[in-house]
Parts: sequence; C-alpha cells; structure tokens
Amino acid sequence: MKKVIEKRKDIVFFIKLFPLPMHKGADEKAKAIVCEKSLALLEDAFEGKTIPAPKCKTTAIDENIKLAAKLGIRGTPAIILPNGIISPGYKNADALISLIEKSSS
Repeated sequence: MKKVIEKRKDIVFFIKLFPLPMHKGADEKAKAIVCEKSLALLEDAFEGKTIPAPKCKTTAIDENIKLAAKLGIRGTPAIILPNGIISPGYKNADALISLIEKSSS
C-alpha cells in the first residue's frame, strides 16, 4: 500500500482489520490498533513487534469478522475494489494500481 500511495496520491485505502484465527493473539492486537487509531501500531504489528493490550472495549473487530464472512472473505490480504469486486492475495504496487484503474472505469 505504501508503494501505491507513493506513486498515486489519488488512491486511498480504508483498512479493516481481519485477524485470522490461526494467528494467536491477532484479535487482541487488532483491537489495540483500533482503540489507538494508530497506523504506527499497525506497522509495528506487521514487523512482529510487541503491541500493547487494548486500552478500550470495541466491537469493531467482531464486526469486521462478520462483514468478511458476509462478503465471503476468508483470508488476507483482500482488496475490495471500487467496482465491488474482491481481489484476494498479495499484489505488487503496479498490479494493484492496474486493478484499481480497471475497476474504476
């Protein structure tokens, strides 16, 4: 995402955290990130750094899990494109930009 944003200032990502059950402790990390509304904590989590316990009570992660189930999303990453199509799996920046451009036209 960072590379896409560096190349294209007109593209924005809305991140919904979707912790997978196979990742021990991911739900608590996701809740901590949501409570703090912190991109820095998100980046720390991706780098495997220790994340503090959540400082609030939130249902946001449970709601994200329900939404993913409703949309048929079972893994990460999953990108919902402007035309509503869901594109699962990792994409490099150029491939992602191309997908976004095609879905916007």
